[in-house]
Amino acid sequence: MTLSLNHAHGDRITVAHEATGTELFAYVYRPEAAWEAPKPYLHPIRTLSGGLVTDYRPNDHRWHKGLQLTASHLSGQNLWGGNTYVHGEGYLALPEKIGSMAHVAFGEVSAVGDRAVIAEQLTWHPHGGELWAEEERRIEVCDVDPEAGSWTLGWTSTLTNRRAEPLRFGSPTTHGRPAAGYTGLFWRGPRAFRDGTVFTGDSNGEDLMGGQAPWLAYVGEHDGRDGHATVVFEHSPANDHTGEKGTHPAHWFVRSDPFAAVAPSWAFHEEMVLAPGDTLHRSYRVLVADGAWDREQVAAHLESRTW
Repeated sequence: MTLSLNHAHGDRITVAHEATGTELFAYVYRPEAAWEAPKPYLHPIRTLSGGLVTDYRPNDHRWHKGLQLTASHLSGQNLWGGNTYVHGEGYLALPEKIGSMAHVAFGEVSAVGDRAVIAEQLTWHPHGGELWAEEERRIEVCDVDPEAGSWTLGWTSTLTNRRAEPLRFGSPTTHGRPAAGYTGLFWRGPRAFRDGTVFTGDSNGEDLMGGQAPWLAYVGEHDGRDGHATVVFEHSPANDHTGEKGTHPAHWFVRSDPFAAVAPSWAFHEEMVLAPGDTLHRSYRVLVADGAWDREQVAAHLESRTW
C-alpha cells in the first residue's frame, strides 16, 4: 500500500505516503471561528519530500487556510471570511454577512494502493443559518509519481441551489474593486513563496490576473530547507457554466506579492447566477511537485494525464 489514511473523527482526515513517511495533506472539517466563515479546508499540504506548500491563518488574512472552496460574495453574504468589500466604502466589518459551510456526512473515506478518496456532503448557509445550497464534494489523491517527485490532488464539487431564489456568485471585482476576482477554489501559499514564479502554457507573471488558460503554475522557494516546490492548478474543460449571464469559464486570480495566492475564479469579471434547483459542477486538479519545474516539464506532465 502506497497511501495510508487516518481519520480523527470530528476533526480531520490525514493522508500519508508510506514510502516516504510524508503526510501529504490533512482535510480539516472541524468548525473554526465564526468570523473566518467556517468551512472545511486542506492544510498542511506537502510535497512527497515533505516541503510545505500551504499557509494557515496568516496575520494579514486569518481566514486564508490552505486550500479551500470559498464564496466571497454570494447573494449579499460573505462565505469567504473577514471583512466584506463594499463599493465606495472599502472593506468593512459586517459580521451579519458572514456565512458558513458545514460538514454533514462522509460517503466514502478510503485509501487503497496509490489512491485515497474523501467523499463528503456539505451544506452552505448565510449568517442566519438557512439552507442555501447542498454540496457533494470529492477529494482524491489520483496520481503519486515518486520518479517525477509529484502527486496530484483531484477536487470535484457539485453544488445545488436549495433557495427559492437564484444564488448570485460574485467577487470584490464584480462589486467594483479591480483585480480582486477571488472566489471558488482558493490556495494560499506559504509566506516564503512570496515573489515566486508564475506561468501558464504561453504567459508569465501577474499579467495573468483575470486572464484565461487551461492551467497555471506557481514555483516557490522554501524557508527552513533547501529547494523549491511547484504547484500547478488545472481546471476541467467541462467547467463552463451557462446561466443568466452566459458562460463562465475560469479566469485566474493570482498574486505573488504581497503573498502567494491562486484561484480559478468562478466570478472574476461578471457574476455567475445559479437558478433555484440548478446544479453547478466544478472539477480541478492540483499538482504538487518537488523542485522548480519549467513550462515544458509542466506541460509534458499534464499532457500525459487525461481528464
